[in-house]
Amino acid sequence: MKAYLVLDFSVRDLAGFMPYVEAIPAFIEKHGGRYIVRGTAPSVMEGDWAPERMVILEFPSRADAEAFLADPEAQGLFAVRHATTLSKLVLVDGCD
Repeated sequence: MKAYLVLDFSVRDLAGFMPYVEAIPAFIEKHGGRYIVRGTAPSVMEGDWAPERMVILEFPSRADAEAFLADPEAQGLFAVRHATTLSKLVLVDGCD
């Protein structure tokens, strides 16, 4: 079953964030992932949720998404994202 990482984020330091933007696609691909939505500004249709930017990644399975998040070589990039953005990340399973 496919799994999806959904990232809601606001960039606070664009110059500092750019190394993450440039390098993270290789790690996504390494774990079989692909972008469904890439840094797009969403349109809020209901409720009071007001994300500034969204990324949605699709992985072949939850295990692949978790391996991406746990990849030791990507931890430095995740630290860059944490330092340069305000972000919320969730992992959800897709439907059969």
